[in-house]
Amino acid sequence: MSLFENLSGTTFESSKQLLRAVAGAPLAERMRPRTLEELMGQEHLVGPGKPLRVQIENDDTSSMILWGPPGVGKTTLAKIIAETTKANFIEFSAVTSGIKEIKQVMVDSAKAAELRSRTILFIDEIHRFNKAQQDAFLPYVERGTIRLIGATTENPSFEIISALLSRCRVYVLEPLKEDQIVTLLQRALEDRERGLGAQELKADEEALVLIASYSSGDCRSAYNTLEVAAQLATADGSKQISKEIAKEAIQQRVLMYDKSGEEHYNLISALHKSVRNSDADASLYWLGRMLAAGEDPLYVARRIVRMAVEDIGLAAPEALNLCLSAKETYEFLGSPEGELALAEAVVYLALAPKSNAVYAAYGAVQEDIDRTRQEPVPLHLRNAPTKLMKEIGYAKGYKYAHDEADKVAEMDCLPDSLKGRSYYHPTQEGREKLLAQRMEEIKRIRTGKRSSE
Repeated sequence: MSLFENLSGTTFESSKQLLRAVAGAPLAERMRPRTLEELMGQEHLVGPGKPLRVQIENDDTSSMILWGPPGVGKTTLAKIIAETTKANFIEFSAVTSGIKEIKQVMVDSAKAAELRSRTILFIDEIHRFNKAQQDAFLPYVERGTIRLIGATTENPSFEIISALLSRCRVYVLEPLKEDQIVTLLQRALEDRERGLGAQELKADEEALVLIASYSSGDCRSAYNTLEVAAQLATADGSKQISKEIAKEAIQQRVLMYDKSGEEHYNLISALHKSVRNSDADASLYWLGRMLAAGEDPLYVARRIVRMAVEDIGLAAPEALNLCLSAKETYEFLGSPEGELALAEAVVYLALAPKSNAVYAAYGAVQEDIDRTRQEPVPLHLRNAPTKLMKEIGYAKGYKYAHDEADKVAEMDCLPDSLKGRSYYHPTQEGREKLLAQRMEEIKRIRTGKRSSE
């Protein structure tokens, strides 16, 4: 009998056998890579000659921490390491497992080590263990009786105790790129043994790209969405995963107003559009109609504040303060006196210079966030309060603007995939004209610094 047969963990080989026996396992689990050759992404770690690959090929038994966002292959890498090095693989989650049972595993591992049997103890979400619990690993890791592989989505500099961190190598895993996820989804559709190949499904390229873009580099999430899309395509008999089916599978929540009480929304629409069109008389009329109909004045006040930021913006930035003051005045005076403050705000908004430049810019930002993966913060913009963070490049190349004579550093602050993207385009209305001039000045300064380098 194996020393580990009575434990919740299993060897990697028995895990594969179990997976073959459970046909209903989720697609993400069935498609889990079994070798480094099948693994997608993380070339900076497992590519030829790269640090983790070298460690695996040299059968280096050092413990390690795998740090990265969900769905990038932390558990998969740990299982591949166990299979490649012929080690017993025992998996625990810090969410569901207590330190007591893990201590027992470590005691059994020490006994197994005497029989020249090696054990990899994989702890998912290791950051959830407190300091005392993490301390329990130290003697076993230090003696080498177990090889600890911890997985975490949190910065190990802050979440892993320094004594344990100093005994482990830290590898930073990156989100998968969209084209890599598309490749994996296509692979799952074609794989007849582990994937969806037996279902004879087809998928439009744009559908797979959409699923990949919404996954934000999380392969598990993409597989889960593909599995739902496959069920929908099978249910309607088309066997074709279209962009529309992909959208349905993603189940992106769309927030809508309650459509009951249509006249209520007709009136607020009339007020808003009259303000936007600089018609003070019509704006006052529709405000009066709403209040006369018994509309909550604080609802009107909230909508007036919205008009200030959407349609006036930085052309007259004082409008926002005026509207907030009108709201406070109404709360202080109540009706009917407080309604005059709302009327004053509405007239000011109608007559103020108009700009929706910030509104449009923020909408463009939301579109980019929606259509692209969640881009990591560039390393030079991250703080580096720990030695580990400095070693892996945090804050490298950062330029402190206050050290520049003109307070403008020549430094890109957007992610690489969005470099050069321009969102805010000020108008020539009101104070925004001055902001446009300032933006041109900053652009000239940066251009001059680039040309002088």
